[in-house]
Amino acid sequence: MVVSTQYEADVVAILAKRHDNGADCWATLDGRIAKGSPFTTLDCAVMLCDLGVDPTDSVLKQTSDVIFDALREDGRFQLAPGGAIYPCHTVNAARALSYLGFAGDDRLEKTFDHLLAIEHNDGGWQCRKFSYGRGPETRASNPGPTLAALDIFRLAGRHDRSPSIDSAVEFLLDHWTTRTPLGPCHFGIGTLFMQVTYPFASYNLFFYVYVLSFFERARGDRRFMEALLALESTMAAGRIVVQRPHPKLSTFAFCRAGKASDLATLRFDEIRRNLD
Repeated sequence: MVVSTQYEADVVAILAKRHDNGADCWATLDGRIAKGSPFTTLDCAVMLCDLGVDPTDSVLKQTSDVIFDALREDGRFQLAPGGAIYPCHTVNAARALSYLGFAGDDRLEKTFDHLLAIEHNDGGWQCRKFSYGRGPETRASNPGPTLAALDIFRLAGRHDRSPSIDSAVEFLLDHWTTRTPLGPCHFGIGTLFMQVTYPFASYNLFFYVYVLSFFERARGDRRFMEALLALESTMAAGRIVVQRPHPKLSTFAFCRAGKASDLATLRFDEIRRNLD
Protein backbone atom coordinates (compact mmCIF):
# COMPACT_ATOMS: atom_id res chain seq x y z
CA MET A 1 0.00 0.00 0.00
CA VAL A 2 1.29 3.47 -0.90
CA VAL A 3 0.20 6.89 0.25
CA SER A 4 -2.57 8.30 -1.94
CA THR A 5 -1.97 11.82 -3.24
CA GLN A 6 -5.04 13.07 -1.36
CA TYR A 7 -3.46 12.03 1.96
CA GLU A 8 0.11 13.22 1.45
CA ALA A 9 -0.56 16.41 3.41
CA ASP A 10 -1.92 14.34 6.32
CA VAL A 11 1.25 12.24 6.41
CA VAL A 12 3.41 15.36 6.32
CA ALA A 13 1.41 16.93 9.17
CA ILE A 14 1.77 13.84 11.37
CA LEU A 15 5.48 13.53 10.65
CA ALA A 16 5.97 17.21 11.42
CA LYS A 17 4.89 16.50 15.00
CA ARG A 18 7.33 13.66 15.65
CA HIS A 19 9.41 15.79 18.04
CA ASP A 20 6.58 17.81 19.60
CA ASN A 21 6.46 15.73 22.78
CA GLY A 22 10.15 16.34 23.48
CA ALA A 23 11.87 13.28 22.02
CA ASP A 24 11.84 11.51 18.65
CA CYS A 25 9.01 9.36 17.28
CA TRP A 26 6.34 11.28 19.22
CA ALA A 27 7.74 10.13 22.59
CA THR A 28 8.33 12.36 25.60
CA LEU A 29 11.75 13.10 27.03
CA ASP A 30 11.17 10.63 29.86
CA GLY A 31 10.11 7.87 27.48
CA ARG A 32 6.32 8.03 27.52
CA ILE A 33 4.88 6.67 24.28
CA ALA A 34 1.15 7.10 24.91
CA LYS A 35 1.02 10.76 25.90
CA GLY A 36 -0.25 13.61 23.73
CA SER A 37 -3.24 12.00 22.00
CA PRO A 38 -3.72 11.71 19.10
CA PHE A 39 -0.07 12.41 18.33
CA THR A 40 1.48 9.73 20.49
CA THR A 41 4.01 7.14 19.43
CA LEU A 42 1.36 4.42 19.40
CA ASP A 43 -1.38 6.43 17.70
CA CYS A 44 0.88 7.85 15.00
CA ALA A 45 2.27 4.42 14.16
CA VAL A 46 -1.26 3.14 13.49
CA MET A 47 -2.38 6.26 11.63
CA LEU A 48 0.63 6.27 9.31
CA CYS A 49 0.10 2.60 8.49
CA ASP A 50 -3.56 3.34 7.74
CA LEU A 51 -2.48 6.18 5.46
CA GLY A 52 -0.32 3.82 3.44
CA VAL A 53 3.16 4.56 4.76
CA ASP A 54 5.33 1.46 4.35
CA PRO A 55 6.16 -0.05 7.78
CA THR A 56 9.75 -0.47 6.53
CA ASP A 57 10.04 3.31 6.13
CA SER A 58 12.88 4.60 8.29
CA VAL A 59 10.60 6.64 10.58
CA LEU A 60 8.31 3.69 11.28
CA LYS A 61 11.27 1.36 11.77
CA GLN A 62 12.59 3.76 14.41
CA THR A 63 9.11 3.97 15.91
CA SER A 64 8.84 0.19 16.20
CA ASP A 65 12.21 0.15 17.99
CA VAL A 66 10.92 2.75 20.47
CA ILE A 67 7.83 0.64 21.18
CA PHE A 68 9.81 -2.58 21.55
CA ASP A 69 12.03 -0.79 24.07
CA ALA A 70 8.95 -0.72 26.33
CA LEU A 71 8.57 -4.51 26.24
CA ARG A 72 9.25 -6.24 29.55
CA GLU A 73 10.52 -9.77 30.04
CA ASP A 74 7.09 -11.08 31.03
CA GLY A 75 5.44 -9.83 27.82
CA ARG A 76 3.87 -6.68 29.25
CA PHE A 77 4.60 -3.19 27.91
CA GLN A 78 5.52 -0.31 30.20
CA LEU A 79 4.45 2.85 28.41
CA ALA A 80 5.85 5.25 30.99
CA PRO A 81 8.66 5.11 33.53
CA GLY A 82 7.38 3.89 36.90
CA GLY A 83 3.76 3.43 37.85
CA ALA A 84 1.34 0.59 37.30
CA ILE A 85 1.16 -1.40 34.08
CA TYR A 86 -2.41 -2.06 32.95
CA PRO A 87 -3.61 -4.57 30.35
CA CYS A 88 -4.69 -1.72 28.06
CA HIS A 89 -1.05 -0.53 27.98
CA THR A 90 0.11 -3.92 26.75
CA VAL A 91 -2.80 -4.26 24.33
CA ASN A 92 -2.28 -0.84 22.74
CA ALA A 93 1.47 -1.31 22.34
CA ALA A 94 1.05 -4.78 20.84
CA ARG A 95 -1.66 -3.45 18.54
CA ALA A 96 0.61 -0.70 17.20
CA LEU A 97 3.39 -3.21 16.59
CA SER A 98 0.94 -5.53 14.87
CA TYR A 99 -0.08 -2.76 12.46
CA LEU A 100 3.64 -2.22 11.83
CA GLY A 101 3.92 -5.83 10.71
CA PHE A 102 5.16 -7.50 13.90
CA ALA A 103 2.06 -9.55 14.79
CA GLY A 104 4.00 -12.75 14.08
CA ASP A 105 7.26 -11.59 15.64
CA ASP A 106 8.70 -13.99 18.21
CA ARG A 107 9.16 -11.10 20.64
CA LEU A 108 5.37 -10.84 20.99
CA GLU A 109 4.80 -14.51 21.83
CA LYS A 110 5.03 -13.83 25.56
CA THR A 111 2.66 -10.90 25.12
CA PHE A 112 -0.04 -13.09 23.59
CA ASP A 113 0.54 -15.73 26.26
CA HIS A 114 0.29 -13.08 28.97
CA LEU A 115 -2.97 -11.68 27.62
CA LEU A 116 -4.58 -15.11 27.44
CA ALA A 117 -3.37 -15.86 30.97
CA ILE A 118 -4.98 -12.72 32.44
CA GLU A 119 -8.29 -12.91 30.57
CA HIS A 120 -11.05 -12.01 33.03
CA ASN A 121 -13.71 -14.52 34.02
CA ASP A 122 -16.34 -12.81 31.83
CA GLY A 123 -14.22 -13.24 28.72
CA GLY A 124 -12.74 -9.76 28.41
CA TRP A 125 -9.76 -7.86 29.77
CA GLN A 126 -9.97 -5.69 32.85
CA CYS A 127 -7.74 -2.78 33.83
CA ARG A 128 -8.13 -2.46 37.57
CA LYS A 129 -7.96 1.32 37.77
CA PHE A 130 -11.08 2.39 39.62
CA SER A 131 -11.55 6.00 38.50
CA TYR A 132 -15.34 5.74 38.97
CA GLY A 133 -15.46 4.05 42.34
CA ARG A 134 -16.11 0.34 42.90
CA GLY A 135 -19.73 -0.19 41.93
CA PRO A 136 -20.93 -3.62 40.74
CA GLU A 137 -20.35 -2.65 37.10
CA THR A 138 -16.62 -2.33 37.78
CA ARG A 139 -16.35 -6.08 38.35
CA ALA A 140 -16.80 -6.54 34.60
CA SER A 141 -14.08 -6.31 31.97
CA ASN A 142 -13.42 -3.13 30.03
CA PRO A 143 -15.04 -3.41 26.57
CA GLY A 144 -12.62 -0.93 24.95
CA PRO A 145 -9.38 -2.81 25.71
CA THR A 146 -11.18 -6.08 24.96
CA LEU A 147 -12.04 -4.86 21.45
CA ALA A 148 -8.46 -3.69 20.91
CA ALA A 149 -7.17 -7.05 22.15
CA LEU A 150 -9.31 -8.87 19.60
CA ASP A 151 -7.88 -6.56 16.95
CA ILE A 152 -4.35 -7.78 17.66
CA PHE A 153 -5.42 -11.41 17.85
CA ARG A 154 -6.99 -11.18 14.39
CA LEU A 155 -3.90 -9.36 13.04
CA ALA A 156 -1.83 -12.27 14.35
CA GLY A 157 -4.12 -14.77 12.64
CA ARG A 158 -5.27 -16.13 16.00
CA HIS A 159 -8.97 -15.44 15.56
CA ASP A 160 -11.42 -18.30 15.96
CA ARG A 161 -8.79 -20.55 17.49
CA SER A 162 -9.83 -21.00 21.07
CA PRO A 163 -12.62 -20.81 23.66
CA SER A 164 -10.82 -17.80 25.12
CA ILE A 165 -11.29 -15.82 21.92
CA ASP A 166 -14.91 -16.94 21.61
CA SER A 167 -15.53 -15.76 25.17
CA ALA A 168 -14.13 -12.31 24.38
CA VAL A 169 -16.33 -12.05 21.29
CA GLU A 170 -19.40 -13.11 23.30
CA PHE A 171 -18.58 -10.52 25.98
CA LEU A 172 -18.65 -7.75 23.38
CA LEU A 173 -21.78 -9.07 21.65
CA ASP A 174 -23.52 -9.16 25.03
CA HIS A 175 -22.54 -5.54 25.62
CA TRP A 176 -24.50 -4.60 22.50
CA THR A 177 -27.58 -5.90 24.33
CA THR A 178 -26.96 -4.44 27.78
CA ARG A 179 -25.30 -1.18 26.62
CA THR A 180 -24.58 -0.25 30.24
CA PRO A 181 -21.25 1.28 31.27
CA LEU A 182 -18.96 -1.63 32.16
CA GLY A 183 -15.59 -2.12 33.78
CA PRO A 184 -13.57 0.15 36.02
CA CYS A 185 -13.34 2.65 33.13
CA HIS A 186 -17.11 2.67 32.42
CA PHE A 187 -17.24 1.83 28.71
CA GLY A 188 -20.87 2.15 27.59
CA ILE A 189 -22.86 2.04 24.38
CA GLY A 190 -24.68 5.32 24.05
CA THR A 191 -24.83 8.45 21.91
CA LEU A 192 -21.07 8.90 21.54
CA PHE A 193 -20.48 5.22 20.79
CA MET A 194 -23.03 5.32 17.95
CA GLN A 195 -21.28 8.24 16.22
CA VAL A 196 -18.83 6.95 13.60
CA THR A 197 -15.26 7.59 14.66
CA TYR A 198 -12.17 7.13 12.51
CA PRO A 199 -9.27 6.37 12.77
CA PHE A 200 -9.82 3.42 15.10
CA ALA A 201 -8.57 4.64 18.46
CA SER A 202 -11.61 4.44 20.75
CA TYR A 203 -14.54 2.17 21.54
CA ASN A 204 -17.17 3.09 18.95
CA LEU A 205 -19.64 1.57 16.49
CA PHE A 206 -17.35 1.48 13.43
CA PHE A 207 -14.39 -0.06 15.25
CA TYR A 208 -16.75 -2.51 16.99
CA VAL A 209 -18.29 -3.80 13.75
CA TYR A 210 -14.95 -3.81 11.93
CA VAL A 211 -13.10 -5.98 14.44
CA LEU A 212 -15.96 -8.37 15.15
CA SER A 213 -16.45 -8.98 11.41
CA PHE A 214 -13.20 -10.98 11.44
CA PHE A 215 -14.58 -13.53 13.91
CA GLU A 216 -16.81 -16.38 12.81
CA ARG A 217 -18.34 -16.40 16.28
CA ALA A 218 -19.75 -12.92 15.58
CA ARG A 219 -20.64 -13.09 11.90
CA GLY A 220 -24.29 -13.92 11.49
CA ASP A 221 -25.09 -13.27 15.15
CA ARG A 222 -28.23 -11.16 15.52
CA ARG A 223 -26.46 -8.64 17.74
CA PHE A 224 -23.62 -8.17 15.27
CA MET A 225 -26.07 -7.75 12.40
CA GLU A 226 -27.94 -5.09 14.37
CA ALA A 227 -24.70 -3.19 14.88
CA LEU A 228 -23.85 -3.55 11.18
CA LEU A 229 -27.25 -2.17 10.17
CA ALA A 230 -26.76 0.75 12.57
CA LEU A 231 -23.40 1.50 10.94
CA GLU A 232 -24.86 1.24 7.43
CA SER A 233 -27.58 3.71 8.38
CA THR A 234 -24.92 6.40 8.89
CA MET A 235 -23.41 5.96 5.41
CA ALA A 236 -23.93 8.22 2.40
CA ALA A 237 -23.99 6.74 -1.10
CA GLY A 238 -22.21 3.66 0.16
CA ARG A 239 -19.41 5.62 1.84
CA ILE A 240 -18.47 5.96 5.49
CA VAL A 241 -19.08 9.45 6.88
CA VAL A 242 -16.83 10.34 9.80
CA GLN A 243 -19.10 11.87 12.40
CA ARG A 244 -16.80 12.24 15.40
CA PRO A 245 -13.06 12.31 14.69
CA HIS A 246 -10.62 13.39 17.34
CA PRO A 247 -10.92 17.22 17.48
CA LYS A 248 -7.24 17.59 16.55
CA LEU A 249 -7.80 15.47 13.44
CA SER A 250 -11.10 16.98 12.32
CA THR A 251 -9.56 18.85 9.37
CA PHE A 252 -7.34 16.00 8.16
CA ALA A 253 -8.40 14.74 4.72
CA PHE A 254 -8.65 11.09 5.75
CA CYS A 255 -11.08 11.73 8.60
CA ARG A 256 -12.58 15.19 8.07
CA ALA A 257 -15.57 15.80 10.35
CA GLY A 258 -18.91 15.33 8.62
CA LYS A 259 -17.35 14.18 5.35
CA ALA A 260 -17.19 10.83 3.60
CA SER A 261 -13.77 9.20 3.90
CA ASP A 262 -12.37 7.00 1.15
CA LEU A 263 -9.93 5.46 3.60
CA ALA A 264 -12.62 4.65 6.16
CA THR A 265 -14.78 3.23 3.36
CA LEU A 266 -11.96 0.83 2.47
CA ARG A 267 -12.27 -0.49 6.03
CA PHE A 268 -15.98 -0.95 5.52
CA ASP A 269 -15.21 -2.86 2.32
CA GLU A 270 -13.17 -5.24 4.46
CA ILE A 271 -16.24 -5.83 6.62
CA ARG A 272 -18.23 -6.73 3.55
CA ARG A 273 -15.53 -9.11 2.32
CA ASN A 274 -15.47 -10.81 5.71
CA LEU A 275 -19.20 -11.36 5.52
CA ASP A 276 -19.00 -12.68 1.96
